[in-house]
Amino acid sequence: MRFPAVRALLVLCLSSVFLGLAAPAALAHDSLKSSSPAKNATVSGLDRIELEFSAHVSFPVVILHDAAGRRYESGSPRTDGPKVVQDVAATLPPGGYVIAWRIVSSDGHPVEGEIPFTVAGTGGAQPAASASGTGAAPAPAESAAPAAPAAATQAGGIPGWVWAGLGLLVVIAAVTLLGGRKKPEEAAGREADA
Repeated sequence: MRFPAVRALLVLCLSSVFLGLAAPAALAHDSLKSSSPAKNATVSGLDRIELEFSAHVSFPVVILHDAAGRRYESGSPRTDGPKVVQDVAATLPPGGYVIAWRIVSSDGHPVEGEIPFTVAGTGGAQPAASASGTGAAPAPAESAAPAAPAAATQAGGIPGWVWAGLGLLVVIAAVTLLGGRKKPEEAAGREADA
């Protein structure tokens, strides 16, 4: 085997190793480990929402709404490493609810999800709002959830540094292959001079 071919094979092997090591890190977004309330749980009441992720997260947005779209979260969510806590504004009337959440993963990519749950009715529970307005449930708080930064709303994918590294390896491989070749005339001329 010729020497330039060995160099080209070495560059190809190194680039494969580089991409193999970089790809798992690029695809490892943080995930939701647990939540309170849990998905599809039935609870008697709720004072706050707790979400725990697989790593430290940032820029959390947590929205609690019922089937009619009324929102019940209070204030801004708080983070403590991998945990996110969101207060609930009022006593929740019986019915179905959804927690919609969005965070920026520790790898810089946005991750979002929903957690449906039900608040069970009790004998002393307040009835839902009627057309006459009597016996209405407490008004939910209309809180403005902070918007995620513009950079975090871009579509996920392989980070730019991986593409730049791959491009650099391709250029090195091309230069190695092309630079290692000698024209037959040059090789014959060098042998005649020697």
